[in-house]
Amino acid sequence: MTANAPPLGRMLDAGWRALAYCLMPQVIWLSLLPLVLAAVTLGGLAWWGWGDGVAWVRSVLDGWVVSHHVLAALDGWGLSQLRMAMAPLVLVLVVIPLVVVTCLLLVATLMTPALVKLVVRRRFPGLVSRYQAPWWRSLWWSSQATLLALSVMVVSLPLWLVPPLAVVLPPLIWGWLTYRVLVFDTLADLATPQERDELLRTHRSTLLTMGVISGYLGAAPAALWALGVVALALAPVILLLSVWIYTLVFAFAGLWFAHFLLAALNALRLEASAAEPLLPSQTVGETS
Repeated sequence: MTANAPPLGRMLDAGWRALAYCLMPQVIWLSLLPLVLAAVTLGGLAWWGWGDGVAWVRSVLDGWVVSHHVLAALDGWGLSQLRMAMAPLVLVLVVIPLVVVTCLLLVATLMTPALVKLVVRRRFPGLVSRYQAPWWRSLWWSSQATLLALSVMVVSLPLWLVPPLAVVLPPLIWGWLTYRVLVFDTLADLATPQERDELLRTHRSTLLTMGVISGYLGAAPAALWALGVVALALAPVILLLSVWIYTLVFAFAGLWFAHFLLAALNALRLEASAAEPLLPSQTVGETS
């Protein structure tokens, strides 16, 4: 895929390459590392705090005027059986974004550097590092993006009870967060701040689109909760399975961003080298 290809073509090229890399044993193994950490933390919370969490959410909904209107609407639509599932569903809607954020940060911290090195070694062996961002700068970048995304999530949470917005808002929030975190971490140990800013300026819309698509892919594990009562009974197990699926999705996203950004960085450097003026000695040698 050439540097002059349209953005959609370059995005699709990076996408199929990322999908192929996801089948490598090394990538599958890397996806298990965040799973172990997330499973210990989130599995313990789900196992010990699920019943109390459902009871607390139910008490909050009972004292919330908006929830009474929603429940009345469900009764009017003939969906009264969803009353008992409302509290667990709301809790799931709150827990799943936290799972997404946890997996994203784990992928960014544990997997992204390894995935970037894999892509560099196999596809861009001549791409040298010109800058290495301090670890605290990467942590600061990810932390401020995460706090902003969580703030938007909390503010917009009442809107998630509206079916159309529940489908649109979460992937948009997590897509933006994916885009912000993975762009920085992919280029942290390779590109200079000037190169990173140039790539962000040139490819912002494409990268944001990739982030939003990744956000929608990250919503796929939510289909596990469509099992209804069975899903609620097996909530800890399904939550852990969701963590692994989320991790695989974000591993794909990390590889997708790596293939796209490293190709763009390589093209940027080639263009910069071609545009460099000739040295006086080189000019004289060519004209004599």
